[in-house]
Amino acid sequence: MSREKAFAIPNTPTPGRPVIFDGELCNGCNLCVEVCQMDVFIPHHEKGNTPIILHPEECWYCGSCVEHCPNSGAIRLNYPLMQRVRWKRKDTGEHFRV
Repeated sequence: MSREKAFAIPNTPTPGRPVIFDGELCNGCNLCVEVCQMDVFIPHHEKGNTPIILHPEECWYCGSCVEHCPNSGAIRLNYPLMQRVRWKRKDTGEHFRV
């Protein structure tokens, strides 16, 4: 009996990727894959690697993947430019984004 293979082809990420993984901090536990409400990720085929972002445009930026990650700083949300907050320093008047 032959084994059939299944392939997952990720959508090309838009310039504003919704999630950025730090490969040095991520241990590939795939907990983010389990808690993502929109099924944005799939596990990487090589154990220990960061998950694959399959559908980046489906992300709601809820942050559940960041909250449940056991390694602080391994996942970072990358909000679209229009959703980023612009701050102004009171003393200098300088505008900056977070």
